[in-house]
Amino acid sequence: MSPAGPVGVALVGAGVISGQYLRNLTAFPDVRVIGVADLDTDRAAAVAGEFGVPVSGTLDDVLAVPEVEIVVNLTVPSAHAEVALRSLRAGKHVYGEKPFALDLDEAAKVAAEADGRGLRLGGAPDTFLGTGLQSALRALREGLIGVPVAVTAATQNLGPESWHPNPEFFYQPGGGPLFDLGPYYLTALVALLGPAARVAARTRRARDHRVVGSGPKAGTAFPVAVPTHVHALIDFPGTAATTTFSFDSAVNRRMIEIIGTEGALSLPDPNTFEGPLLARGPADADWRELPVAGTTAGRGIGVLDLARALRAGTPHRASGELAAHVLDLMTAITAAGERGEFLPVRSTVAPPEPLPQDWDPYARTLS
Repeated sequence: MSPAGPVGVALVGAGVISGQYLRNLTAFPDVRVIGVADLDTDRAAAVAGEFGVPVSGTLDDVLAVPEVEIVVNLTVPSAHAEVALRSLRAGKHVYGEKPFALDLDEAAKVAAEADGRGLRLGGAPDTFLGTGLQSALRALREGLIGVPVAVTAATQNLGPESWHPNPEFFYQPGGGPLFDLGPYYLTALVALLGPAARVAARTRRARDHRVVGSGPKAGTAFPVAVPTHVHALIDFPGTAATTTFSFDSAVNRRMIEIIGTEGALSLPDPNTFEGPLLARGPADADWRELPVAGTTAGRGIGVLDLARALRAGTPHRASGELAAHVLDLMTAITAAGERGEFLPVRSTVAPPEPLPQDWDPYARTLS
């Protein structure tokens, strides 16, 4: 593996989300996309050809390329741990899509494998590194609203089956609104407030079956195996968050509001990298928009931060430890909903350091 220069990257999983990653990763001069793998090797070849990636094929094909240093795991949730383990055993660092794994046992196996081999783990989402949430983090640290005392966060819609041609995996273990959309909100809250300590929750499943709404399988019914509406109360250091995650809501809502002793912040949608950041003080008649600074480059900046950190020997921000803590939190929410009581979140994590305001994904820093 090269000790200098751009970091070699391979993507595993050539589905819908791969295009967003590849558009960005192929534009960042500090990484070099070398391979694309998929169970459907024809699809891998088509995606690789579209973005000028030289190697395509199976997972084994891209793992065999010595120049690949980071595997970006974009497979379905049920395959996250298996692909991560195979990649680590091939000597590659791994950055995975959310969730980190299906359960805590799988997550522990992946973490132990990485630790034993001296390899790094990273995990989506990296949206908390975007301009909106990084500017919110700076505002909190500067005391703009005083001490945070309460948080309200919600993501509500009718589910992805109306637009996604293969929505079944969203309703299997590792999916549902909590595991699909929850990581964006929970990762942002941990980055802003610190690690979660305990949770209480109520969950429900509105329907036992859903229907594909678009594509060649339109009209096909499929089973629902996970809760589709989740309310959770989460204790963070010094404050508590009331959260809602729903695929059952005709009201489409995406929001995080933080109330402090000296005012309030309204954050941009944490499933994006930008958007307005609003503040309101005790004397304000309405919200006012705050200036923001940082990157809006999009999905893949967590991979780039990992690549630069590898060369510099510094910590990366969208870390495996952060992703595993969010998985622990989501697992505790699920169990609390089943048991109807407060449950502890047993892991902890240090909130990642903010990105420098002048951090530029398009600058060449590795030579």
